[in-house]
Amino acid sequence: MKISKLSIALLAVTTAFSMLTTSLFAGGHSLAKMPREQTLVLGWSITSPIGVTNPFASTGYTHQEANNLMWEGLSYFGIFNDEEIPWLADSMEYTKSDYTQLTIKLNAMAQWSDGTPVTSKDVVFTFESQKNNNKLPYHANFKQFVDKITAVDDKTVVVDFKMPAPRFKFQVLTLKFDTGIPIVPAHVLSKVDNVNEYEGGNDMPHSGPYNLVLWDANQKIFDVNPDWWAVKAGRISMPEVKRVVMFNIGGQVGQGMDVVAQRVVNNEFDATLDMRSSVIGNILRQNSKVTTHSADKPPYGYLDWWPNSLWVNTQLEPYNDQRVRRAMSLLINRELINEIIYEGAGIATIYPFPLYPGLEKFANSPAVKKLEAELQPGLYDPDQSAELMKAAGFTMNGDDLWEKNGKTVGAVINGFEGIHSDIVPILVEMLRNGGIDADINFGTDAYQNMADGKAGLYMFGHGASLKDPYTALELFHSRYSAAIGTTAGSNRFSRYANPEYDKLLDEMAPLGGDDPRFQELAAQALGIYWKDQIDIPVIQWLHRIPYNQTYWTNWPTIANPSLGMNGAFWAHTGMLVVSTLKSAK
Repeated sequence: MKISKLSIALLAVTTAFSMLTTSLFAGGHSLAKMPREQTLVLGWSITSPIGVTNPFASTGYTHQEANNLMWEGLSYFGIFNDEEIPWLADSMEYTKSDYTQLTIKLNAMAQWSDGTPVTSKDVVFTFESQKNNNKLPYHANFKQFVDKITAVDDKTVVVDFKMPAPRFKFQVLTLKFDTGIPIVPAHVLSKVDNVNEYEGGNDMPHSGPYNLVLWDANQKIFDVNPDWWAVKAGRISMPEVKRVVMFNIGGQVGQGMDVVAQRVVNNEFDATLDMRSSVIGNILRQNSKVTTHSADKPPYGYLDWWPNSLWVNTQLEPYNDQRVRRAMSLLINRELINEIIYEGAGIATIYPFPLYPGLEKFANSPAVKKLEAELQPGLYDPDQSAELMKAAGFTMNGDDLWEKNGKTVGAVINGFEGIHSDIVPILVEMLRNGGIDADINFGTDAYQNMADGKAGLYMFGHGASLKDPYTALELFHSRYSAAIGTTAGSNRFSRYANPEYDKLLDEMAPLGGDDPRFQELAAQALGIYWKDQIDIPVIQWLHRIPYNQTYWTNWPTIANPSLGMNGAFWAHTGMLVVSTLKSAK
């Protein structure tokens, strides 16, 4: 019998957890015993180098592997309440009506885990580092927009912009999902010769609620900081979760989930990464203590910020022909996708952005609804598809595939088995039924094919807009139209170019999302997205996360929105998820 690497990893998980609750760890790390009912156990694939906790480290730092429990932002965003959650900052306000100045006022009680106050020096150091250090993730944003950063006093910082920057506060300075910057301690990193090479380690001063007490190949362990400033400041109550154990389930994220699921059923994991519908359905049937964002009802999760489309390189033949792109879209039966995969829940989409409250309001506006009625972006019509293929010069060959100059429409769908194994086979069948030469590539080269602009289709998401549609629509601005032979940066795979479209986006950029002119221009841009069929929107993305309530309750759900944050413990807002859980015992 073959034993998978994942099974071996999970065997190590079981052994390590048994040790965790009964004895001390070896290797010089003595940990106090912690009852299971005070311990939160999370399943995740940990791949970053052991000891890297410094957000400025370029050697594999990620917030997703529980480092979000150490680092905090000026504010967070509760997506389902559509509300800002002030945190290290009491307020961040644009103090000029043209969005060229932002004033930040810090909480008077904010402090680092070593007792040092969080001051304007930390904010200025964080911002100046992003502006001047091209290895930091938001360097381009700061370089493009920020003119100067001024510490007015110990708790006030003013940022002056080179140009109107109405989305800078939200996109860059607010933590939500996987975007935004945490504030780092100037009194630590200012003394480091190379902040990109400094790992940080277990003892780096931080502002978040948990201290990292052990990290090895099997797990990361965090214990609550009893002196967490946010409790003293009245931001939040002292977390009931006294210890967080993130066990390394090994493998690639999304693979081997049947084994991980059984650990949830057995009450060994309190939560894990998100799962496919069939897997989480089995968990719910086997353990009545497990719930999801939508309880025990489809779709067993919530909308993530990553709606998936079939992207194409619009510079390559035959995908450079709008008629071919539209013909493929007309073969996608979105109602059938909802029925087969989502048990009737309306998850299939026509938008490149998720329908969160602010974006849903835009999608339901009269201007957008009028365009939707005219352009019918979600239409399923194989006959109209066939007419478009004929108009594009294709004829049906003996294999019932459209062909032109001896070539079929190469439509191998590049995707990722762990997350796309339910949807991509159905898309392949729909396309082949309409004469498109579709197939599946879940190989290790799938993402590189997308970035390199290889022939075929790319099943991938738009990680962009959350409040207004600008950031999603900007993905298709000509400034990102990478030439063939170069890599498409930041997952902008379409390589689309259209001066008319650019003009709309350029006029939108300095306007606030609530400005009527912005709304007008955004509708026009969305109309071009649909008319040109820049890519083929297929589904809203779901996070189907199992929440085990044997030991912990108060998970964020439809019935219990909590602070409005999404329930992903690996997102920046995961700190809020963990900190607000309640003991079931």
